[in-house]
Amino acid sequence: MMKRSDVRRVDEIAIERFGILGLVLMENAGRGAAESIEAFASIHANHVPRVTVLCGTGNNGGDGYVIARHLDLRGFPVDIVSLVEIEKLSGDARSNAEIAQKSGLSITVAATRQTLEQSIPDDPDAIVVDCLLGTGATGQPRGLYGDAIQIANQRSGTRVAIDLPTGLDCDSGQPSLMTFRADLTITFVDKKDGFSNENAKHFLGRVEVVGIGVPRRLLDEFGVDPQYPR
Repeated sequence: MMKRSDVRRVDEIAIERFGILGLVLMENAGRGAAESIEAFASIHANHVPRVTVLCGTGNNGGDGYVIARHLDLRGFPVDIVSLVEIEKLSGDARSNAEIAQKSGLSITVAATRQTLEQSIPDDPDAIVVDCLLGTGATGQPRGLYGDAIQIANQRSGTRVAIDLPTGLDCDSGQPSLMTFRADLTITFVDKKDGFSNENAKHFLGRVEVVGIGVPRRLLDEFGVDPQYPR
């Protein structure tokens, strides 16, 4: 299991020591998550469901743009709802958001709660994907982030969290008052320390681990078994 500091170090070492581009890690993560969502949908849905991907800032949001692109390639109808203007993103997240734009994917920038209400479907066959905040986030999500979680939790479709549910503390597993309640959590590299907290399990749902293509030698340094999925 990994702490948030381990997650950060794995990325840093993969980039600095092994020379793997951050864009490559994000691509591997997003593609792997899309494959898991496709497999989950094939079991739990009678037809190809519409997927709404909620994207925040940072790498978790960047993962969301990659996921949306790969689900689109697999024939899923996909809508992206960004809680920040694309121009305000940076780094790898900005790059993947721009790729999504150039690919013609549906992107709605939600600046109000009303837009979120209109953009997050209330459909039992729909899938809502949480790419709002990543493992580095602490405390209760506020503003539009809290609104997005509250609305998504009230909807009747399937909820999928990427890396961990927004609002759940990575290290302690303590949920905040506003925590995304997932049916499936797709986490990268290894499960997180907080997942063992009994209070977290209601928000995690089924947990799947997806690799991001870092070398076995690096995984060994952190005591991670590279067998995926599990």
